[in-house]
Amino acid sequence: METGTFNTLLVNRFTSNGAYLIDKEKNEVLLPNKYVQENLSEGDNIEVFIYTDSEDRLVATTIHPKVIRNQFACLEVKDTSSHGAFLDWGLEKDLFVPFKEQERKMRSGQWYLIYAYLDPLTKRMVASSYTHRYLSKKTSDLEEGSEVEIIIGTTSPFGIQVIVNNQFQGLLYENEVFEELLMGAKKIAYIKKIREDGKLDISLRKAGLENLEEGAQKILEALKRNSGTLALHDKSSPEEVQLILQMSKKNFKRSLGILYKLKKVNLNNKKISLI
Repeated sequence: METGTFNTLLVNRFTSNGAYLIDKEKNEVLLPNKYVQENLSEGDNIEVFIYTDSEDRLVATTIHPKVIRNQFACLEVKDTSSHGAFLDWGLEKDLFVPFKEQERKMRSGQWYLIYAYLDPLTKRMVASSYTHRYLSKKTSDLEEGSEVEIIIGTTSPFGIQVIVNNQFQGLLYENEVFEELLMGAKKIAYIKKIREDGKLDISLRKAGLENLEEGAQKILEALKRNSGTLALHDKSSPEEVQLILQMSKKNFKRSLGILYKLKKVNLNNKKISLI
């Protein structure tokens, strides 16, 4: 039974407090009544998240928290005390950040990029804003041009810091970003360059498309977000184009023509689709 992550457990028995679940070693944990579905029976398997309650007892929940063990996320501070800060991760008991794990003093109502982990001494889930401590520089298995998932971090004088594949430190150069990026948001991106120091230069566009003019890039990104199709065509009204792409009809037609000549899209009288 692993704390801070999802476990598939067996329903062993029911009490007035809820359902008691067991793992293969017969370790037992309570799933409180509020999370017990009516059709749950003894002998059923159920996937639950395990963490510690306010009395440091293991407890199960069917709620999916905003971050799990050994992952990064951007969370809001709900409260602070003389011991540290408490983050909203979607569960009844907040996620604790000790003072020693705060890169800068955390304040209520502010959002911070953190790494969640299991404290080896207390066996409780805690978090740290010293995210660089938990990133790897072993990039030998990575390839330039590869697709990756990034988490948007803080803005620095050099660009936007990002977490790559939940393992590596990357950088998006601001002059290559043509959309609003919110801290904590997850995006699909591409490795532009693997640097000798183990850090990665990242692009939101696949290699070979960086030099497309901004409107063409915008159409491609919208197509990718919408499963490769858009309900637009060269006869669409200016209002439709503005609503879907936030660009003028004139710019839309010019950018669409560029993509069509490059054989990046198919056109018909109902939609645009990626090739």
